Amino acid sequence: MKYCSSCGAQVELGIPEGDTLQRYICRACGVIHYQNPKIVVGCIPEWEDKILLCRRAIEPRLGLWTVPSGFMENAETLVQGAERETMEEANASVRIGPLFAIYNLPHINQVHVLFRAQLLDLGFSPGIESLEVRLFTEPEIPWETLAFRVIREPLKRYFVERREGVLRFHMGTIGALGT
Repeated sequence: MKYCSSCGAQVELGIPEGDTLQRYICRACGVIHYQNPKIVVGCIPEWEDKILLCRRAIEPRLGLWTVPSGFMENAETLVQGAERETMEEANASVRIGPLFAIYNLPHINQVHVLFRAQLLDLGFSPGIESLEVRLFTEPEIPWETLAFRVIREPLKRYFVERREGVLRFHMGTIGALGT
């Protein structure tokens, strides 16, 4: 950040009085610019023994597979965000079910929230951000071409627990590559 969004003056990095973390501060108007993690919300859309995956039409990870997910918008709930992202990426209607996983990605300032969901029908098709959308059984999952670790880990747990007959809630932290 270089300029204040309130008055346009240059900002500087410093620790505001009464705070413990560095923030961008505008010395001209006094505004402290707080920057917080972004929330990514999505779901694992289920149809019988299959799940719906989307092959990305955008960067990052263009051409790789993922579940429908994306950044939350202002004025929406987690459930609304998951439903919207599923519609945007797969033109699919879902009924959002139980919360399945929350993963912290502090190295990129993100928190990922993943729900289970039921596809309401088979009328899905690629949305603007997808090259292809398809239902996969567990053996068909393209594990080597999944776009993100934050999706791979919960999907592995999902299938193990589904075989066991008990799906649990998961929370964890995924660090930078290699951590």
